[in-house]
Amino acid sequence: MSVRSTITTQFQQVAIEQERQLSPLSDELKLVQSGLDSLSFAIIVARLEDSLGIDPFNTTEAVEFPVTFGDFVRLYENFAK
Repeated sequence: MSVRSTITTQFQQVAIEQERQLSPLSDELKLVQSGLDSLSFAIIVARLEDSLGIDPFNTTEAVEFPVTFGDFVRLYENFAK
């Protein structure tokens, strides 16, 4: 499974579990308009660390926080290399 599809699946699963209305995912979708809250994002990041073995937010490198869904995916794709 690709990084993008893993992330997409986690966004959808967490939205269902947290009873949140997830906006259609596109690269241009701003994360603040996704329908998810901070707890949802924390769950997603924790699950992605489990499934992908990376957490780009817990590194010594400076990371610019992603603004859009596309930024979020690219951040993980870059760390997965």
